[in-house]
Amino acid sequence: MAPFRDRDGAATDGSVELLRRGRYRVRLASGAEDVARAQALRGRAFLGVEGAADVDAFDPLCRHVLIEETGGDGLLACFRYLWLEDGAAVGRSYSAQYYDLSRLEDFGGPMLELGRFCVRPGLSDPDVLRLAWGAITGLVDEGGAGLLFGCASFAGTDPAPLAPAFAHLRARHLAPERWRVGRRAAETVGFPERGGDARQAMKLIPPLLRTYLGMGGWVSDHAVIDRAMTTLHVFTGVEVSAIPPARARALRAIAP
Repeated sequence: MAPFRDRDGAATDGSVELLRRGRYRVRLASGAEDVARAQALRGRAFLGVEGAADVDAFDPLCRHVLIEETGGDGLLACFRYLWLEDGAAVGRSYSAQYYDLSRLEDFGGPMLELGRFCVRPGLSDPDVLRLAWGAITGLVDEGGAGLLFGCASFAGTDPAPLAPAFAHLRARHLAPERWRVGRRAAETVGFPERGGDARQAMKLIPPLLRTYLGMGGWVSDHAVIDRAMTTLHVFTGVEVSAIPPARARALRAIAP
């Protein structure tokens, strides 16, 4: 798991606060109760407002990050991360269940897998996503991570409405050959060669994936159909050294 500093501004509940801006704070889960809150929010976000908690075997392996309103009692957003010391450990990741990541085994240096990012249903506040990336930037810089990766999800399991987005990803954002991701999942969808224009495509791409792409991120050449989560997802990677300087400065301006 990633290293982190004990901060002078630690939360009063004993958890480690990663970032505080205005009325929001970002902190590490401090125990089972916090993790259960994150799992409950994930269930509502991914499975519907009446959905059961989303729990899987990777939760005990990961650190969980909570985004809250200071003085409030609600959880606004959450995500989890898995720290890997180098590419040789990539087979332990959540993503490795669905994608052949053998080429990434040659990646030198630490890697950070991000997953299960979700926002409270009905909440629309870009500051929440911005603070999440500020906290991630702090973790990356502190531990020297060279690659961020994960599965970026599209709602639903029907690929037809997403054809313009998938064609755009194929045309502009495929992984470089040296990191090309292979197929492993039982149900996959290839990307069409042609689709709508970029503006139409970007409307279909979820905000989290748009953020990855804006940092120079790349994706697999196919999507995986995840029936359990009722999503289609693509593997996404971002090499930290390739993030455009202006974007890196903007992220570090938010980071602690």
